[in-house]
Amino acid sequence: MNSPKFAGDPLVAVRNLRVSFRLDRQTTFDAVKGISFDIPRNSTVALVGESGSGKSVTSLAMLGLLPPENSIIDPASEILFGGRNILGLSMGELRKLRGAEISMIFQEPMTSLNPVFTVGWQLEEVLRLHVGLSGKAARKRSVEVLREVGIPEPERRIDAYPSQLSGGQQQRVMIAMAIACEPQLLIADEPTTALDVTIQKQILDLIADLQKRRQMSVLFITHDLAVVGEIADYVVVMRNGEIREQGPAKDVFEHPKDTYTKALLRCRPQLERRPARLPVIDDYMHGSGPKHTEERRRGVAPGDAIVLDVKNLGKSFYSREGLFGKREFKAVKDVSFRLPKGKTLGLVGESGSGKTTVGLTLMRLHEATTGEAYFEGKDLLSMSPKEFMAYKRRIQIIFQNPYASLNPRFTVGQILVEPMQIHGIGDSAQARTDMAFELLDKVGLPEVSFYKYPHEFSGGQRQRIAIARCLTMRPDILICDESVSALDVSVQAQVLNLLQDLQDEYGLSYIFISHDLAVVKYISDEVMVMNEGEIVEIANSDEIYRDPKKPYTKRLLASIPKGWQGARAAD
Repeated sequence: MNSPKFAGDPLVAVRNLRVSFRLDRQTTFDAVKGISFDIPRNSTVALVGESGSGKSVTSLAMLGLLPPENSIIDPASEILFGGRNILGLSMGELRKLRGAEISMIFQEPMTSLNPVFTVGWQLEEVLRLHVGLSGKAARKRSVEVLREVGIPEPERRIDAYPSQLSGGQQQRVMIAMAIACEPQLLIADEPTTALDVTIQKQILDLIADLQKRRQMSVLFITHDLAVVGEIADYVVVMRNGEIREQGPAKDVFEHPKDTYTKALLRCRPQLERRPARLPVIDDYMHGSGPKHTEERRRGVAPGDAIVLDVKNLGKSFYSREGLFGKREFKAVKDVSFRLPKGKTLGLVGESGSGKTTVGLTLMRLHEATTGEAYFEGKDLLSMSPKEFMAYKRRIQIIFQNPYASLNPRFTVGQILVEPMQIHGIGDSAQARTDMAFELLDKVGLPEVSFYKYPHEFSGGQRQRIAIARCLTMRPDILICDESVSALDVSVQAQVLNLLQDLQDEYGLSYIFISHDLAVVKYISDEVMVMNEGEIVEIANSDEIYRDPKKPYTKRLLASIPKGWQGARAAD
């Protein structure tokens, strides 16, 4: 697809970029297949697509960061920046270019910042290498940049280590390092994916403000078109290494031409409606659209049977202070709620609000400091470990990161069969194996998955395996801790549909923990808002979104990305 024509010469012109990777001596994989697009001066271009679309490979090629040992770039490919083809530069020329003229913000700041050096040292290193500043001049400039990106008390925070900062502050430090040398192009690779909705909005507003004030160009990489609508002037949609559609954001959002673009726009849960099933990519790619358009009713009624009754739950953590003293941190403070059978309670709040601690404490992965949790008339929190063993299988948890929660040394079959063996489910090895095959089918995975290892699956497939593992216990309650947050919007829709199907079939009750308020609105019957360990507000999901009572809830809801129409209506 030809790139659209813009007034004047673009800052960056990508022409016929082809990138392959060697898998072994005979096999190569085509990651990027001859794409062309422009990044105009003083504008923001969004590169959008699912995992594996080639968008991050494209950005790494711009910085010469592709691994030389197994990447192959077609000799006819060009990435023109300032009249030079970046792909033909020497390593020394690339080092001068990176950081000074082109900078990059990565998705996960904690893995990008060096944990053993202070924020100031890392900022000053950038200025020393690319601008030649050192000593007091570099420190002064570092403080100025930290203040510009909104770090509170920059004179003090400059001596902090990354671990002493919140996730949002770490990302601001990454942005400060990226803009310190006043680059012409800023590449932001999924910079808000793992952040709370309020912090996400702050980072988006910060990048947009910096782009305007510094008159630089931004390449914003994401899988979320709702975020794109907030920030982009131009949009490039990629799939399987190819560009499916590109053009001004207004045209792409209001009049999408490609079927895949239409599907991406419609897969994400909408605040205005709640279809019985979310549409997925295949609904559009292999058909005329979603087949289930009726609305799903949500809410909790006074007569609903209660499966879990939590009263005055509290959890404190202690740290040493001085020689003999200790300091108490109250992570959860006097939390009470009731979970009806077959319903979903959404738990929302910013990082540090205590929502994950609530889930882990109910699982007895943390021991509660105070409170009770009644399940079938028995207090789960006061049981002995031996007594709790019989109930442990009936409350299961799905963690956020399926890459870390599955044993890489076990096959999927072993992952599914082991918990059944421990809890005495199934009267024989063959019966447990048959149950494992049945559950794989239930979560939409083929039988051959039983014999494979976790690394052979995508993130969405691994999350399905994690769900199947929970189902081996035949639980009554599933705690979903940010279990769809890291997934592409299309895979997210598939997992949400799966969770809904399982709830319909088995009458499961969910505690759904998430910072994505659009997802919470879709899946939840009731929503509980937490802040600093306390309940701020709790109500039926439609009611709390329609008429929030507390200022904190209103601030959370105001931070939800509104997409193209909402963002422009607010201008």
